[in-house]
Amino acid sequence: MTGEGTERRRWGIPVALRPFGALAALALIYVLALGLGWGGGLSGAWMSAWAAAVAATSLLYAALRTPQTPAGKIDRDMWRWFGVAAIAWCAGATVNAVSRLVISRAVVTVSPADLFLLVAPIAITAGFIVPVRLPRSPRPWLRYLADTYVCACALFVAGWVAIFDRLYHVAGEGWGQFLIELRYPVLDAVLLCVLFPMALGAVRANHRPAAIAYCALLVLTAADVLYAVLRLNDGGAHGVPADVVRAVGLLILAAVPWIARDRGSADELRRPLVGPGLAPAATAAAAAIFVAGHTLTAARGLRPIVPIIAGSAVLVVLARLAELVRENDRLARAAESGEEHFRALAESINDVVLICGLDGVVQYVSAGARRSYHYAAEDLLGRPVYDVVHPEDLPRVVDAVTSFLSADCDLDVARLACRVRATDGTWLPTESTISRYGRAGDGTDQLLVTTRDFSEQAALERQVAHLTFHDGLTGLPNRAYLEERAREKVERGQGPVAVIFVDLDGFTAVNDSIGHAGGDQVLAQAARRLRAGVLADDTVARWGGDEFAVLMESATDVQTVVDLGERLLRALAGEPYRVADRGIVLTASVGIAFTEAGVGGLELIRNADIALSRAKAIGGGRVEVFAAKMHADVMRRLELGSDLQRALTEQQFAVEFQPVVELATSRVTGVEALVRWWRDGVSVPPEEFIGTAEESGLMVPLGNWVLREACRQVAAWRAEAHWDIGLSINLRPREIAAAHFVDSVAEALRESGLPPEALTLEVEEEVLVDGADELISRLSALRELGVGLAIDDFGTGYASLAFLRQLPVDVIKIDPSFVAGLGRDETLTLLTRTIARVGRDLGLTVVAEGVERPEQLELLREMGCPRAQGYLVSRPMAPSGIEALVQLSSRGEASIPLHGSVISAS
Repeated sequence: MTGEGTERRRWGIPVALRPFGALAALALIYVLALGLGWGGGLSGAWMSAWAAAVAATSLLYAALRTPQTPAGKIDRDMWRWFGVAAIAWCAGATVNAVSRLVISRAVVTVSPADLFLLVAPIAITAGFIVPVRLPRSPRPWLRYLADTYVCACALFVAGWVAIFDRLYHVAGEGWGQFLIELRYPVLDAVLLCVLFPMALGAVRANHRPAAIAYCALLVLTAADVLYAVLRLNDGGAHGVPADVVRAVGLLILAAVPWIARDRGSADELRRPLVGPGLAPAATAAAAAIFVAGHTLTAARGLRPIVPIIAGSAVLVVLARLAELVRENDRLARAAESGEEHFRALAESINDVVLICGLDGVVQYVSAGARRSYHYAAEDLLGRPVYDVVHPEDLPRVVDAVTSFLSADCDLDVARLACRVRATDGTWLPTESTISRYGRAGDGTDQLLVTTRDFSEQAALERQVAHLTFHDGLTGLPNRAYLEERAREKVERGQGPVAVIFVDLDGFTAVNDSIGHAGGDQVLAQAARRLRAGVLADDTVARWGGDEFAVLMESATDVQTVVDLGERLLRALAGEPYRVADRGIVLTASVGIAFTEAGVGGLELIRNADIALSRAKAIGGGRVEVFAAKMHADVMRRLELGSDLQRALTEQQFAVEFQPVVELATSRVTGVEALVRWWRDGVSVPPEEFIGTAEESGLMVPLGNWVLREACRQVAAWRAEAHWDIGLSINLRPREIAAAHFVDSVAEALRESGLPPEALTLEVEEEVLVDGADELISRLSALRELGVGLAIDDFGTGYASLAFLRQLPVDVIKIDPSFVAGLGRDETLTLLTRTIARVGRDLGLTVVAEGVERPEQLELLREMGCPRAQGYLVSRPMAPSGIEALVQLSSRGEASIPLHGSVISAS
């Protein structure tokens, strides 16, 4: 077979099938390599080598098959250089795989494979340069290098802050050794910035293969970053995931020649070299400075090189700005030298310069029309400039020009903004200046129009406006938008309006457990559920934190609004929130308010917020509708907070003590200190002012006063009456979280002389189970002082019995709700018995709270519960009552019966 038949088939194999046969042979080699025992940890390296060989085969074969045309020559050179890069990658991966057989992976930092892997970036760069027209003057090169340097600096700083700063501290290596570890990520970052203008030019020239090759380079960069991260995390080389990603990038590179092969003439493919641009470079520098400056405030700080690099990027941007200013000055001076210099200036700037007759017909158009709007000069010459003005803006433009040309106008320059049509039909915002062309009095009948494209500025203004009235995390309208919208709707009186406030119950615990990033994911999911649950005309806004608000603009029926609130509650609580592989279950609270006569938009929002607070105060997970009484309650709490502040200053508080008795001997072993408030001579129940004290921030000074007063009193009893008695004080989480909490406890003990082992601090069990590390560390510090710790109201929180051994506690106090069911509820009796037995087995002291009936006391004794307190034992008493008890005991008298026994003091 000869001629065409010979070209189509050789050795019985069609030419079109040869590359696939080569790929099959390479795949067979890869499988044989795995079969010879080079799998496991090396399988990834052989995978990279195989993928690189596939890419080299595909690229070099494409170079041979590319037709001999000017455009084909460009493609052929690109494929050859890309093939050389793939060969280098293949050789590097092969040498790397072989070196892993003889050298420990944990000690290899620089290997012989680096010699080949460093050739690949050079070859890939050469491939990208092939279709680029390189400038001959130094000025474009300087601009290109400056902008590229700024972008590279920003990429390095962002990568360091986001990934490598933590790895540097984890790896524990020296600075030089760490930089060696980062040689490929850093080189890739520089290469990406160097090649970005070329890839951008390829996109503009519709040269998709070059753009896809750049995407392959992005994937290869991701592989190098992944390899460095995995290696620095564990101190070893875990390259399999990175090699898999690298293989994907190489296979993408292998597909480049076979995508959109017909792309036009060589002139269309030959594109000039352009830098990333001053605006992107300046934005990148600003981002780098912001990231570096923000992270400098962190506890760990950055390496000095990071702010140095960020600062150098700013200096380069400033130099570019200075260069741009100098160039504008030079062009301005050139414009004054005459018509020729004016034309040179008009052709050198990006703004569009037009010379028009007084009737608006274009007589001259600069090259900026092509750059900004893609108009050729012949497209505009001889046409009225009004033809490209937006019809809605045209009357205003005509009026402005007519007014400027009128005899009574004394303005030298008129400025106006309008939208101009580009060749693709899009309307671009512009700002134009109009002046008379020539000097006054010389008979000039022309207008000089300079038009600047404000698309970027308009987009920035829209972005700023969006960020001003929208939440960056959820994309919902924010508080400012909701307030303005509510005020507008209420003031216009366009119908009944309702506001629904929604809050996620227990969201603070989510942030504490999975971090703020996980909490942000929960908020974003909640926002989507809310948006999906309301009508399109309703406004869903993020009020702040974990609170959202819904503005219903047509709330004609109260029940409809309430039903919507209940649906939103179910939508938020019905399904767990997915964060990574975890499911977060949350409930929600809803508050609703309706417009009323004399209630403005802000008052309406306030009322809904008050209703929400009411829903949360009574347990959450419910819907509450605002009533006037709620506002009165809020005002009462505010007044109560003010009175609390005054009461603390005037010492209107008192401490009472409730005895804790040992059931076996009826001996008082301790007292629990309880705060009491006499407000203008009237006792205020603790449940009414403790919550207000926490909300107003007075809980810490109030708790500190109770601690000092109780320690002083008990220390006096121990010293004067020789009474071996302990003291228990209940703590709130906010007290434990206060600054210098441990020091304040130690100071109270030192001032009073009370031994640390005589003091027991009671905390709620969820503080120990779900408490932050800082709270647990502070409680552990108290244990080191010798202070005992007790779980208050045990059984109502989240601690399991098996978890007691791990908690830093000495005492567990059975919740009164369990004790109340003794002898009446078999389940509560069994639970109480179990708690008493487990506490005894773990060596913990068990105290039963709320003992009020004799049969409860007998059952507790039978269960082996060592201690109890409650109204059956004794009500809380003033210090004088406790002292009377001590005095009776000291004379051998027993006067307080305890179901057949008496309370004694010793």
